Amino acid sequence: MKNPLLLIALLFIASHIHGQSNDGKILLENSFFQPKTIVELEEGHYFIDFGKAFFGTLQIHPQESQSDSLIIHLGEKLETPNKIDRDPGATIRYRKSTVTSLQANTPVSVTLKPYKRNTSGAAIMLPDSVGAIIPFRYCEIENLKIPIESVKFEQKALHYRFNDDASYFSSSNNIMDSIWEMCKHTIKATSFTGYYIDGDRERIPYEADAYINQLSHYSVDNEYTLARRTNEYFIKNPTWPTEWLLHTVMMFYTDYMYTGDLGPLKKHYESLKLKTLMDLERADGLISSKSPRLTPELILKLGFKKPDTKIKDIIDWPPAQKDTGWKLATAEGERDGYEIVPVNTAVNAFYYHNLVLMGKIADALNKTEDAALFRDKATRVKNAINTKLFNAEKGIYLDGEGSDHSSLHANMLPLAFDLVPQEHVGTVTEFLKSRGMACSVYGAQYLLEGLFKYHEADYAFDLITETNGDRNWWNMIKVGSTMAMEAWDVKYKPNTDWNHAWGTAPLNVITRYLWGIQPKTPGFDIARIQPKMASLTHSEIKTPTKNGTIHATFKRIKNGSFYDIDIPTGMTAEFIVPKSYKKLYVNQKKVKGKPTLIKINSGKSSIKVLD
Repeated sequence: MKNPLLLIALLFIASHIHGQSNDGKILLENSFFQPKTIVELEEGHYFIDFGKAFFGTLQIHPQESQSDSLIIHLGEKLETPNKIDRDPGATIRYRKSTVTSLQANTPVSVTLKPYKRNTSGAAIMLPDSVGAIIPFRYCEIENLKIPIESVKFEQKALHYRFNDDASYFSSSNNIMDSIWEMCKHTIKATSFTGYYIDGDRERIPYEADAYINQLSHYSVDNEYTLARRTNEYFIKNPTWPTEWLLHTVMMFYTDYMYTGDLGPLKKHYESLKLKTLMDLERADGLISSKSPRLTPELILKLGFKKPDTKIKDIIDWPPAQKDTGWKLATAEGERDGYEIVPVNTAVNAFYYHNLVLMGKIADALNKTEDAALFRDKATRVKNAINTKLFNAEKGIYLDGEGSDHSSLHANMLPLAFDLVPQEHVGTVTEFLKSRGMACSVYGAQYLLEGLFKYHEADYAFDLITETNGDRNWWNMIKVGSTMAMEAWDVKYKPNTDWNHAWGTAPLNVITRYLWGIQPKTPGFDIARIQPKMASLTHSEIKTPTKNGTIHATFKRIKNGSFYDIDIPTGMTAEFIVPKSYKKLYVNQKKVKGKPTLIKINSGKSSIKVLD
């Protein structure tokens, strides 16, 4: 820890954030970054580019004194080359500040005016010792009277403890590499509150944001305390959209699979049962936030502070133009025209997935009767979705009961959550491919997962690496952001920010589906590796587990593929072999028969698959 006084302050403040208990593991620290470029614009006026945006402020180290004041501009966005945009719009950040004087050999941190919305109400507060910080990449200095050679300028960044060397990815596609790096940086840079937050506009944890944040964080670092603190937060601080609540079980289950620790599941088992919203079930198993069973008593049990809290279905984000008054690029917002009816497909797909996970959680806790109950409920919900919410004539899902409209969302979620019968996978995936990226940055997580799972790796790869238009991750880089944005572009969400970890789906999807590295058993004692490399000709990855780092390389060879995989000591792995192959070699030895998987011991292994 570079600043022990800051750590003490943060440990103290943690016990006072929304009533959360102090878990003793709030590992925030400062990093200091040097300018990438400094440009003299005119006498005393300099432009500085630090290369990437971080949350923090500017620190100045003068070797000479200056009695006159300095004018400091910090921002995320440029108006023109070497000029910070003073009015960047949306929730893109800019601040002007003044330093009254400089004293030789006395460092000074620039004081910034806080934004009211992200420093009040439900926002996660930073201790007074930190002061106000903003995300910024660029700096302009005006009225510098002493030689710039006698001053050192640093970007003083606040972030959670992060091991930059724990992960790595490269490939034959430079676009994919750039997007992966942007997403990894997002995970580190947005950790500055000690919780997974939505972004700088609100600095509030939301379950859907946090789940994608967690998947990406666990793909690049084996630091799990940040996710655990956030999961704990949601038990007593849920947020109102129905599908957001349904991410809670998913977050706790993900942590269990990566860590193997049953403690959080034991502690919060009863709360997790409630968070499935199973109390809203009707006779056929389907749920609705319009159910008369959503009583004030249940609202309070779910963790809300007020019994009249409105829990309502939000299918992707932002909502339609008629809901906001915004002048959006598309009238339906990011919903692909989703018709939100009381019993809708998206929410019930999430509900089904919750039931499946709760069955596994109950098994892990030796709650045999509960496990059977959850499995029975899941079967009933699956049958109801596939009969009552399915258009048999077209072979695709409807938006919900009573709707005759089919959206991307109503089909990508059943696919991602393994609801689609095998005989309908073809019609569902073809429908998804006909819609393109008709969902938000958040929804893209489930679109990509479903496509990779069900034999559409090439199309999913194309979505990740798309450079045409603006509904893609490359557009975030193109407009100048160094972190994942909240929306594809400002025109799709006029209050969007440039620092939203829920936009990092490519990072965890590349790790978990393109490379196919996931825990097979809780705690990653056995890894599952199922590469789906699409059009890549070579790739390398390092991804952490609690037991050490998995390091693997891939290259396309004549008539096949070659893999080198290094598994940490104490672990084993199962390598899933492509269904159609002619010959298979492990460590230069031909494998007899046609196995669908091979077991890999710890250490280095080579695998050659011939088509």
